Amino acid sequence: MKIEQVKDRVNELIALADRVISTDRSSEYGGNYVQTEIFQEFRASGLSFFRNTFGEQHPFYKEFERKVSDTYTYHTEEGRGILKAAKQEIDGGWIFTVKGIVSAEIFSDFLEMAEHLLTEGYKDPAAVMIGSVLEEHLRQLCLKNSIKIERIKDGKPIPKKADLLNSELASASVYNKLDQKSITSWLDLRNKAAHGKYTEYTKEQVEFMYQGVSNFMMRVST
Repeated sequence: MKIEQVKDRVNELIALADRVISTDRSSEYGGNYVQTEIFQEFRASGLSFFRNTFGEQHPFYKEFERKVSDTYTYHTEEGRGILKAAKQEIDGGWIFTVKGIVSAEIFSDFLEMAEHLLTEGYKDPAAVMIGSVLEEHLRQLCLKNSIKIERIKDGKPIPKKADLLNSELASASVYNKLDQKSITSWLDLRNKAAHGKYTEYTKEQVEFMYQGVSNFMMRVST
């Protein structure tokens, strides 16, 4: 699915939400409800869109699944709000998952996408993209070197954070301490971008990050 198709689909779903809400009616038992059949179409279509575009672990998917759970009118209104938030991210270029549009037919890999974003002047999404590529590379290195990528908390497996993976890989001599320090700085830059601290780094620093991560992944391959 290409970017324009994704944009078209989110607009279609927002329009579908409007049609669902137009079936609003009051119940004799109190509260306002929408028509069941079109609501179920909206819920199923929305979940499919978020799963395929962002993945099941993304907050958009989780919030939509949790909020759009019944035929109360306000549930559909909340779902429409989540779709509008997703539309802002899509229109702004902030859509990066292995299952999403980047892995489709637009670019051969994530780093190429990041390079394109940098060329177009979008340092912030580029930093997020590069950091995501780096984190996935760390996970693959752990798997290759028999380092666990999850820890157990309250009896449940929890993915380890990238900083911990970095530390354990360096301790296992998969790469040296200098690489570890570089990775720490790249992950810090990624976190600043992901949390909206856009003034705390420059486009040039993201370009250095791109080159550094690219070289590191070539030297320390999976």
